[in-house]
Amino acid sequence: MSKSIGSKIWDLFSRFVIFMVNLLLMPFHKKLTDEQAESFLQFVKFALVGVSNTLVSMAINFCVLFTCGKVGLFTEEEKYQAFLANTIAFLLSVIWSYIWNSKFVFKEDEGGEKRVWWKTLLKTYAAYAFTGLGLSNLISWLCIDKWGINKYIAVLINLVLSVPINYVLNKFWAYGQKEKKNEQ
Repeated sequence: MSKSIGSKIWDLFSRFVIFMVNLLLMPFHKKLTDEQAESFLQFVKFALVGVSNTLVSMAINFCVLFTCGKVGLFTEEEKYQAFLANTIAFLLSVIWSYIWNSKFVFKEDEGGEKRVWWKTLLKTYAAYAFTGLGLSNLISWLCIDKWGINKYIAVLINLVLSVPINYVLNKFWAYGQKEKKNEQ
């Protein structure tokens, strides 16, 4: 059976990414093992889902703001429009992320216990709420208010810290699987 065009593109892209990482590691006389390459590519997939999640969230946010403006919802207090738009965008974009992460990033291991979808979804919401709301606001506050770092640099610092933490939370907690118990 031949591979789909998407699989062929991913194979080409993943080979290129691993080649580039190994090229960067060459001065240190290091090279990724197959297991390290597989883990790194999983993180790349997670990041790609994250980029698509951001775009979906922005599109939903803009659509809600546009709709609120057209129907005259909260015209006196536009800040409520933004709150409503942010809330709906968060709720729907996490579902988007859950679907794509389940399908492509954190596939269910046949050797593990079957995941309960709604528990995984709730944990996904919790992970995104922790990193996207709590941690990112804390990092921004520390960087900007306490350490005097430029707000645009603070965004980059925030990404460098919160994305890997979100990945670890999702990989080991939200999507983590226990090994199947031997039935005898």
